Amino acid sequence: MAYFENISLEKGMYHVPGKSFTQVLEELDHSENYRGTPLEGLDAYQRQLKRFDIKVGGPESGSVESFFQCGSSAALFPEYVARAVKLGMEEANKVEDLVATVTKIDALDYRPITASDSSASTAAETGSESGSSTSSSGAGLEAVEEGAELPSTVIRTNKNLVNLKKRGRMLVSSYEALRFQKLDLFTVTLRQIGAYIAGAQIKDAVDVLVNGDGSKGGVEFTKGGKPDYADFIALWAQLAPYQLNTVLAGTAAMQKLLNVAEFKDAQAGLNFQGTGRLCTPLGAKLIHVPGMAADKIIVLDKNCALEMIQSGEVRTDVDRLIDRQLERAAISVISGFARIFEDAAAGLDCSAGT
Repeated sequence: MAYFENISLEKGMYHVPGKSFTQVLEELDHSENYRGTPLEGLDAYQRQLKRFDIKVGGPESGSVESFFQCGSSAALFPEYVARAVKLGMEEANKVEDLVATVTKIDALDYRPITASDSSASTAAETGSESGSSTSSSGAGLEAVEEGAELPSTVIRTNKNLVNLKKRGRMLVSSYEALRFQKLDLFTVTLRQIGAYIAGAQIKDAVDVLVNGDGSKGGVEFTKGGKPDYADFIALWAQLAPYQLNTVLAGTAAMQKLLNVAEFKDAQAGLNFQGTGRLCTPLGAKLIHVPGMAADKIIVLDKNCALEMIQSGEVRTDVDRLIDRQLERAAISVISGFARIFEDAAAGLDCSAGT
């Protein structure tokens, strides 16, 4: 009998500080021990599914009831829910196209850092008092004379904490209603919950860009009319030396952008038809944000503009899910966003062109 078949599973494995359920399982049942065996390629959680013959997808998908054969198999159910929700988040996630880095913490408070140049020390000191920062992109590029002091980048901790928000859904049902439901169909519902959470996170990210994060201000919008190619050239110049590689637009602004002549380039159309990805003449990725202000367009350098802070992974009501009390089981993610370099984003207000 394989070792993974002897592991005792219980809901306390979800409450180990700083570790996920799968990480706890991996410490008990290392995947590297299965190299060269039929179980190679499966992680510790997937081996437990195999142990109890639980199939979560495909033509032979089991039912929700298959998780509740015994107490040990029931302990796998919250992880199944979390993975299905996370899959939905990944499929619908546009946040990864906005953030330079994701910082994971095991707390509800986070204080970000800000960077400024010594050559703009006066502005930096003012920024440290007011909560704003000075970009380090434009200064300190000149050659340094022999014996002269090298310019420095000063990193400070912001005085304001990042506002982390809980985003999620309440799963309202009962075990009796779901017990015979096929897992692949139930997964579709859970993936939609994940898509909702991802959509809420993108709105949070845009809100930080527009209104600031408490330490740095929001994007300054340039007044414009109906957007055209010249507007994009102006935004590109305004953003330099940062790269203009991402464009965010609400529904109304997106309709205007797609009617710009340069957006109708034949090669761009072929790319859209072949991949479903919208693109711009400047090679930036165009992202539709339905909840964004109708006539606002934001351009940014995704490598420098935003930091995402995430407190833990997908959270579920473990006790309710394991004990078959599915009524009002919460599924949530706690995250927030902070601006890194203030000049790495710019905006266009095209309301005058309506």
